Amino acid sequence: MAQPPMATARTSDHQLLCCKSIDKLIAEADEPGHRLKKSLGPWSLTALGIGAIIGSGIFVLTGTAAAGEHFEAPSMLHAQVLDLISNFLRTGSTAGALMHGRPAAGPSIAISFLLVAVACSFAGLCYAELASMIPIAGSAYTYSYATLGEIFAWIIGWDLILEYVVSNVAVAVGFSGYAKAQLAVFGIKLPNEWASPVWASGHWTGSYFNLPGFLIVFILTLLLVRGVKESAGANNVMVLIKIGAILTFLVVGGMLVNKANWRPFAPSGFAGIVTGGAIVFFTYIGFDSVSTAAEECKTPQRDLPFGIIASLIICTILYVGVAIVLLGMMKYTTFVSGEAAEAPVAYALKYLGAHPFFRSVIVVGALTGMISSLLVFQYGQARIWYAMSRDGLLPKLFSVVHPKYKTPYWSTWIACFAVGIPAGLVDIGDAADLSNIGTLFAFVLVSLGVIFLRRRQPDRPRTFRVPFVPWFPLISVVLCGGLMTGLTVITWLRFFIWLALGLAIYIFYSRHHSEFCKT
Repeated sequence: MAQPPMATARTSDHQLLCCKSIDKLIAEADEPGHRLKKSLGPWSLTALGIGAIIGSGIFVLTGTAAAGEHFEAPSMLHAQVLDLISNFLRTGSTAGALMHGRPAAGPSIAISFLLVAVACSFAGLCYAELASMIPIAGSAYTYSYATLGEIFAWIIGWDLILEYVVSNVAVAVGFSGYAKAQLAVFGIKLPNEWASPVWASGHWTGSYFNLPGFLIVFILTLLLVRGVKESAGANNVMVLIKIGAILTFLVVGGMLVNKANWRPFAPSGFAGIVTGGAIVFFTYIGFDSVSTAAEECKTPQRDLPFGIIASLIICTILYVGVAIVLLGMMKYTTFVSGEAAEAPVAYALKYLGAHPFFRSVIVVGALTGMISSLLVFQYGQARIWYAMSRDGLLPKLFSVVHPKYKTPYWSTWIACFAVGIPAGLVDIGDAADLSNIGTLFAFVLVSLGVIFLRRRQPDRPRTFRVPFVPWFPLISVVLCGGLMTGLTVITWLRFFIWLALGLAIYIFYSRHHSEFCKT
């Protein structure tokens, strides 16, 4: 006999601050019409995290961070917020912020990767505790609804929509450009009219549509609709290919290392290590996507924390290994500009005479990295929309589950066109930083959620516990907030405009369809 639905209990006189019961969240997830197929184990979850974290950046960003950057911001809007604040405090003017850059980290970029991993681990621990307590699709959105209140849940849900869409548009456009360049090496030339964005760098390109960028998203959507087990299996294969490419580089590149290139180890001292960390921090974004798979996990209380933490550890080892080998192969100053800056790993192998086969392996690894990142983030996007719809904050269409495949297929198809069509039309360029600010904001709210839930429900069973609460979550808040100040003014303005649009939708639609509006 079916159990009657659990009554909605208000936790505040104000709808905006009402928190949703964890028990009710879990009960709703088990309703027949909303139940997702549980088929993921710990290693599939770990592979999801690795698939999201390691993209093509491991083959590109390491050289840039080691060589440093120096540039003049074209306007105040493109200056970093932290630069503006520090220049104003030091000189009483913000003019100095227009000339800025990042000192070279050199081989010490390996230390930067370690420090950033430590910083991410604080947020990762917070995700692990909440994921084990609230094994529900929706990630930071669901955790905020259960700990901070409806308005915070809406804000972070709307923020995550921005993060996932913008990130995947950028990756899809990057995949198209990289694939086109590599096919040209083999004499296959894709026409620019059908393989380039229509709008890029502020002008029309003459292209009609970026078909490769759209097609890769469309193909992955077919796989995601078919089922999470099949999608996870494909991701597992791509992760193995990607790790294989990285290990190939470590072995081949390791034989080409000249120890003299490791000196000086830290040419800019600790400042270079810190600023290098600010560059490579964003290569770690993606471990939070593991938590979006909570409802399709066989044993979420045990396996979700394992997947989050294991993916962070494995990716850190791979990042540090690539940094040590690459900076031993060639002097860090090599990667300042040109082909060496655009594809440092491939350039180093080519310059030092490695066999073309090994260079091809790196190309395959980079392409596979982009595809697996797209797959995981498209998967996560659909699950967040599914969770928001089930709570009434988005139309019910988003939470319809396929009767055969048990996947939220309408959300998945809408996510396909929300990413695929913009990827076919525009190169979003520096607007991709919106995914960074969105992720950091989510990390802040999840960390605060751990503190609030410990105080409100201290006796609730926790299969995984963050140590030293509230200090570890507060360290996460400070570190993530500090990294947000390293983003540009224009990124902050775009973020606030997006949030304002989201609040308008909440006021005129979502709050009227929330269950708390009816109690």
